[in-house]
Amino acid sequence: MRKCWCIAPGQNADFVANMEDILDVYHWPFDPCNPVVCMDEQPTQLIGETRMPIPAAPGKPLQYDFEYERNGTAVNFMFTEPLAGWRKVTIREHRTKIDWAQEIKHLLDEDYPTAHKVVLVCDNLNTHKIASLYEAFEPKVARRLAQRLEIHYTPKHGSWLNIAEIELSVLTKQCLDRRVPNIELLKTETKAWACERNLKQKAVDWQFTTPDARIKLKSLYPQIVL
Repeated sequence: MRKCWCIAPGQNADFVANMEDILDVYHWPFDPCNPVVCMDEQPTQLIGETRMPIPAAPGKPLQYDFEYERNGTAVNFMFTEPLAGWRKVTIREHRTKIDWAQEIKHLLDEDYPTAHKVVLVCDNLNTHKIASLYEAFEPKVARRLAQRLEIHYTPKHGSWLNIAEIELSVLTKQCLDRRVPNIELLKTETKAWACERNLKQKAVDWQFTTPDARIKLKSLYPQIVL
């Protein structure tokens, strides 16, 4: 987990209300009919080599030239169901409302076609709205998707409450710790990483609870004067 947490300054009822909602969701029992899925996005700089790296040799690591070329950026969409030990990464050129809506449609129709409802944890970006479904699809399709989606937003300054951030951190350390020159290779590498991690059933053991928050983050709670 990332060491640096972003916390709302001072007393903040909005923060603690959303935080306690998310913490309650994380302690719901496993329910395949109503899976809890966390999602987040991360930009990746595509970087190409101007010279071929020197291969590793006994006693010498792989050597890169300091010079490189920028090949644009891509966006990693991370979806993870913590209690199932499952995650997937999809790569897009952008993260617009349409991109998010298309990802949600695939999540509901392809990844969880038999689920009654998918409980989605995400941050409160303007793209992460039911309205985005209506911008991407016909009203009949948008409404069908919306009825199978229950969104719980992490608070502003509280993205650390999203388990998908933990998975993105692991992805960065294990898969994206080197130069990736193009989006095609990025798709191949991230897909292989997710498949291997899923096969190993790697999961996140979330321990932070609402009672913990009321003690450790007491300063964020409004002081009620009776």
